[in-house]
Amino acid sequence: MSPRRYEDVEFGEDLPEVSPDVGMENVHRFCHATGMLGSRFMDHEKAKQEGLPQAIVPGIMSQGLLVAAIHAWAPGCQVAFVDTVFRAPLLVDSHPLCRAVVTDKNDEARRVEIDLTIVNEVGETRVMGTATVEL
Repeated sequence: MSPRRYEDVEFGEDLPEVSPDVGMENVHRFCHATGMLGSRFMDHEKAKQEGLPQAIVPGIMSQGLLVAAIHAWAPGCQVAFVDTVFRAPLLVDSHPLCRAVVTDKNDEARRVEIDLTIVNEVGETRVMGTATVEL
């Protein structure tokens, strides 16, 4: 896929939805790679003992999922900034969707602002944020 050109980006453009893998096996791989070995991320029963409904996806993994969705839309872009708000835990073994929309364009800097969300399978927003992307 060729790099996305700034000129082709439209204000209000929806990025394609991405359905990331937050299954236990993938979360385990992420946790071991990052050294985030907390039981709240890797064991449903131990997470319940901590008062959670089940194991949760690490916040930094959620950010990575959003950035991956941006790169799927614009391969080769530079994500200059990403900020997230965690409204509720994203659960391991759930089936979330990453959604995003272009909310601003800066012609001089050739940057776009993107609003980001991760919703669960019933449409509840779990993570939301913004990103600045250079094309």
